[in-house]
Amino acid sequence: MKAAVLGTPQSVLARPLVIEEVPKPEMKPGHVLLRVRACGVCRTDLHIVEGELPPRMQRLIPGHQIVGEIVDGATAELRLGTRVGVSWIGGVDGECPYCRRGLENLCDSPIFTGYSVPGGYAEYALARADFVFPLPMNLDDLHAAPLLCAGIIGFRSLRVAGVERGERVGLFGFGASAHLTIAVLRSWDCEVYVSTRGESHRRLAASLGALWVGSDKEKPPVELDRAVTFAPSGDVVIAALASLRKGGVVAINAIHLDRIPEFDSDRLLWGERQLRSVANMTRSDARDFLKIAGDLSLRPSVRTFPLEQANEALALVKSDAVDGAAVIAPSL
Repeated sequence: MKAAVLGTPQSVLARPLVIEEVPKPEMKPGHVLLRVRACGVCRTDLHIVEGELPPRMQRLIPGHQIVGEIVDGATAELRLGTRVGVSWIGGVDGECPYCRRGLENLCDSPIFTGYSVPGGYAEYALARADFVFPLPMNLDDLHAAPLLCAGIIGFRSLRVAGVERGERVGLFGFGASAHLTIAVLRSWDCEVYVSTRGESHRRLAASLGALWVGSDKEKPPVELDRAVTFAPSGDVVIAALASLRKGGVVAINAIHLDRIPEFDSDRLLWGERQLRSVANMTRSDARDFLKIAGDLSLRPSVRTFPLEQANEALALVKSDAVDGAAVIAPSL
């Protein structure tokens, strides 16, 4: 099969992914083989390719927002031809203290799709059968792909932040995840305030129904009940914290942060304001979000690339030049 393979992690400007012919994945018990129909490009892929996350494999096929068709390993529940999604968490041990407490997102020995096992920047991918999710019929391949990490982790961020119907919620940064989260918030009758750099991102936020949109230097005009940060920047975290009411919560949706700068804790944390981190997702998050996405007929803004342009797609994600989500379609 054809795949985009990472050897040595380095800047995406150096075009580190090599398009080459590699063996098709071999079947394993408890797995399904998928013909990849689409694979979303996530900022986590960028952190992996550029080495900000330490390598787990010498040669890696990235990609963890996979829409695929089952071509081998079918079961009574997952028949041949079934269209399923695969996300970042590709498996857990089921035995560690966290799994036993229902916190599989914190598993001590997780499998990460496109990081600790090969991912979806390829024509075929292998996935654990208990970690694939049948997709609603009204979500097509290209628009379903970004939902499988950006959408699910954005939804989990709302849960971690404790968002309740009708609250004032701030989104700090407005890329692939935030532009999906806003649809859920609006369906919950929340007021949405967006602070982000980039004029095109601000226009997109306004078009999707944000009540207020400002630059990354501007503070929302009201105190927020909850906030979610999407940028890998400690400065953004502090800006979100400074926008909260007493008792408010910031959920940090970033697998990598550059730093947390010094801040006035007496002023910003006083009043039981809270900082919480978002770690991975659970299968329950995935199922619940995909049900909502189907009910809303969620269609994220996407820009499509053939597999041969995987390096270009990552470079555009790095420069925030994609409004919405980038998606790789191997069949293009």
